[in-house]
Amino acid sequence: MAEVIEGTKKNELQMRDLCEASAVPADSGLKVSVPGRDPVAVFRVGSEYFVIDDTCTHGNGSLAEGETIGYEVTCPYHFGRFCLRTGQATAPPCVDPVRIYRSEIRLGRVCAAIEDLDHE
Repeated sequence: MAEVIEGTKKNELQMRDLCEASAVPADSGLKVSVPGRDPVAVFRVGSEYFVIDDTCTHGNGSLAEGETIGYEVTCPYHFGRFCLRTGQATAPPCVDPVRIYRSEIRLGRVCAAIEDLDHE
């Protein structure tokens, strides 16, 4: 479960501790619960980590459960694809982008800049 690890000024993003970096499978995703909001998906491609909303914009598919090929993830429900770097939909039936979050590794843990619920 994600926890806030750093306080921020009003209207700034909080870095949230999501998971151990080693828990994210190579070239795959991991679904992470975030209190008070929909889950996110953490992906590892090589030595890079990406954090996006877990729910497909076309349906209720969990993107963490989709196949990752290069820098794209395929939704397991309707096989639409999204770019992990930009969030853009890259294959139909998906047309709306998925939200992405700035991420970094801190002390071996994946952290991401995720808004407070009252700032969304």
